Amino acid sequence: MNERDTGHVLLPPLPQLSDEDMVSRAVAADRKLQTRRTVREFASTPVPRAVIEAAICAAGSAPSGANQQPWHFVAVSDPALKSRIRIAAEAEEREFYGHRAPEEWLTALRPLGTDADKPFLESAPWLIAVFLQRFSRRADGSKVKHYYTDESVGIAVGLLIATLHECGLATLTHTPSPMGFLNEILARPKDLERPYLLLVVGHPASGVTVPNIRRKALPEIATFI
Repeated sequence: MNERDTGHVLLPPLPQLSDEDMVSRAVAADRKLQTRRTVREFASTPVPRAVIEAAICAAGSAPSGANQQPWHFVAVSDPALKSRIRIAAEAEEREFYGHRAPEEWLTALRPLGTDADKPFLESAPWLIAVFLQRFSRRADGSKVKHYYTDESVGIAVGLLIATLHECGLATLTHTPSPMGFLNEILARPKDLERPYLLLVVGHPASGVTVPNIRRKALPEIATFI
């Protein structure tokens, strides 16, 4: 029985913190997350499966429309599967950079130094393919439509990235378009799910550099009224 069918239970107690402690924790969390950066060069250093399992569990705690939990995570460490994913992704990326992408988007990407070559899809120890479940299936074979799927899966991915960062791991969100090859390679049902993104996970390579970007300051991203 799904938890949403079991009525209501008491909310687990939250810590009773002073205003000062709340501010201190919020500032500490902000400082930690401000150090998160996307990297494109990964070390081959193994990452325990238990870390990935716990991070996916954390992602699965995200709120979702009607508690339908419209996500599925496929964690890939098998070198042969990673190689197949890289070959398929790079084929789509060559089309993107060569034909599909508007010049405005290519101009925006140019300072980041990205191109169709994606070696990180093999060098990183883990790829997590995130699938958005548009429908689930009842026992009788009929479909159940899911709602607010993009919003729900987006929140779950945010929790996943934050948890992995807390573990000292680097991540890269990779979204070749289209990504239907992931359904085929990873044997996920096309009539129920669509690929949302590929999350590349591992330790950053020694001496890796990242673009010198600036994050927007609070007044640029928030309004208090």
